[in-house]
Amino acid sequence: MKVIILAGGKGTRLTEETIVKPKPMVMVGDKPIISHIIEIYTKYGFNDFLIAAGYKYKIILKYFKKKNFKNFKVQVINTGKETQTGGRLFKLKKYLKHQRFMLTYGDGLSDINIKKLINYHNKKRKMITMTVVRPPARWGYVKTLGDKIKSFEEKNATNEGWINGGFMVIEPEIFEKFNYKNTTIFEKDILTKVAKKKELIAFKHKSFWQCMDTLRDKITLNDLYRKDAPWKK
Repeated sequence: MKVIILAGGKGTRLTEETIVKPKPMVMVGDKPIISHIIEIYTKYGFNDFLIAAGYKYKIILKYFKKKNFKNFKVQVINTGKETQTGGRLFKLKKYLKHQRFMLTYGDGLSDINIKKLINYHNKKRKMITMTVVRPPARWGYVKTLGDKIKSFEEKNATNEGWINGGFMVIEPEIFEKFNYKNTTIFEKDILTKVAKKKELIAFKHKSFWQCMDTLRDKITLNDLYRKDAPWKK
């Protein structure tokens, strides 16, 4: 089963880094985050990767050519600088040979068990299984009664709603059921329609997950890397 990593966006919320490189190439520890993502999959035996690149794609291409990795295969495909996520995915259709595939984003790390994810997908037999996570809590909560403050509550991720955490398993029929163009946004234009057809199932991951959307997130991930790198466990 091939693994697609969406890695073509401009990463505008992390301009401190992305002004010179694509976000998946921002360093976490001694290597770019995309390399950590690949290791999450290779740990479970998946070694065939398609990188849907775009913005500054040559930097990603050069990295994988220079490293000459032997334990997995990586193809970096330029899907266009301005292409949206759905358009990027569709441009990789020809590489998939009408087979089931996995899809994730080039800026998120997790200690997800890929084997359990696939088993769950097989059990539910839906078009897409999407891993959902609770975003890391950033603020505490204030409980009120009218205009009176009753108590303060510490940061707690369980108070947050579930969000799209990437790490999806997708059946090839996804390309037959919907129309795609460069401006197609996978999350808005495809996933919402799949959900309406009751073909989108959630795999609830309650353990570690962290994306790298801002400079603060990058600092958090690097701090975690120096401590125990929970996505490697």
